[in-house]
Amino acid sequence: MPDLFVAMMKEEWRVHANVFGSVGFALFPVMLAGFAFMGSFMLPLFLAIMPAAQIALLTHLLFVLLGAMVGSFGIMGREFMNRRFGQASLIAYSSRSLPVSERRIFLNFFVKDVVYYFLLYIIPFVAGFALASPFLAVDPGYLLLLPATLTLSFLMGLSLAFFLSTVYAHSPGLFAGTLAALLIAGAAASRSSVGGVWLLPPFALFLHPSPGPLAASVLIIGICCAVSICFPKIEYQDRTKRFENALDPLTRRLGILRDPHFVAKDALDLKRSEGGIGKIVFSFLLPLGLVWFLLSLLLQFIPAASPLIIFSVLLGVITSTIYNWLTEFDSFSTYAFLPVEVETVMASKLKSYALLNFLPAGLLILVGAGSGEAASLPAAMAVFLAVSSYTLAVTVYLTGLHPNVMLYHAATFFWYLAAISPALLGLIFVSIADPLYAVAGVALIPIAGYLLKKGVLRRDVWDQPGY
Repeated sequence: MPDLFVAMMKEEWRVHANVFGSVGFALFPVMLAGFAFMGSFMLPLFLAIMPAAQIALLTHLLFVLLGAMVGSFGIMGREFMNRRFGQASLIAYSSRSLPVSERRIFLNFFVKDVVYYFLLYIIPFVAGFALASPFLAVDPGYLLLLPATLTLSFLMGLSLAFFLSTVYAHSPGLFAGTLAALLIAGAAASRSSVGGVWLLPPFALFLHPSPGPLAASVLIIGICCAVSICFPKIEYQDRTKRFENALDPLTRRLGILRDPHFVAKDALDLKRSEGGIGKIVFSFLLPLGLVWFLLSLLLQFIPAASPLIIFSVLLGVITSTIYNWLTEFDSFSTYAFLPVEVETVMASKLKSYALLNFLPAGLLILVGAGSGEAASLPAAMAVFLAVSSYTLAVTVYLTGLHPNVMLYHAATFFWYLAAISPALLGLIFVSIADPLYAVAGVALIPIAGYLLKKGVLRRDVWDQPGY
């Protein structure tokens, strides 16, 4: 097992180093540490408006959210095996030719990803906070405890998403029942005297270090991981799938659009990719549910803020990941042999993105109606459309047709944050003064149009850029 794990770690590094260059990829966690260092100096500002325990809770929940989003890659075992590796001769496919079981490969792959993201995200965050701690008079004991509790929070989100995706792979009905049972158990635990331990044991461990929360954390993570690893559902691409011709009928329905066959192809790619509705649940609805929960905790201490307006800002950012879905399942090198221009395909992706925006827009309407903020809904919708358009434009301008890998390049990610963060923070801060002020965000729409035009024109090659 150690040899297999080490080989997978080397393979992961070589894959990313070939795309971004060794230096470019190695600088990514360094840049995250820099952002954590600068962000730590905002801690006194937050302490002025909310208790320290609440800040710690939000931080741990953010790492649960990060783990859940990372874990969403495993909507189905066969999805990540087939889509991530294809027919390439990688270690993940060694069970086809070597006496290595799929469970052993799956276990090593899971552990490798845990270590990989620990080095990529958690260590840089803690390192940045540790560098800033001498200037903030932070108790040194927290610097020893924080890496452990944040890691447990990350693993809890990762393993829970991995567990639910495995259940979904075997039975969508069982998945629905399991999810409902977890929600009921969580609601019951929150009303009990041990709610903190059972809902988020790593946070309870941070507040009161003791064997109980530690054991609860390890037990929950262990059970979720054991189920996921013992019951993988893996199918390889050599199994032939046959479908009736759905492209022509769908193209006719989309005839009002220019080049409707490309938009129809995007729809079929999403439909026929493994996961189905699970893809939406794990990579979209689940993170949004956690975001709404975080906002409900945070905004208790900022009564003037409108939860719906701030949610619409964050919804616009998360919605931009739909563009990642649309580019994930296409092999763009094949277009080089066809009389098709890059501009045409990128334009079709943007049209597909616009159509899929009806999903988050409908969700925003439901949240507004259910939260009693229907009066703020028009302003929230305007903010959502502006942020969604602008974030998409920045993504297209910086990454072209390859956002799933290009955002891991340190320089690209830096410019992405530099372009996105000021606009988002500005909208959030002005909405605290008056929710209607956030409507000024519609000024981002013409900027988005300009960036989209420039982004399409500057991406005139099919091959993925290298460094």
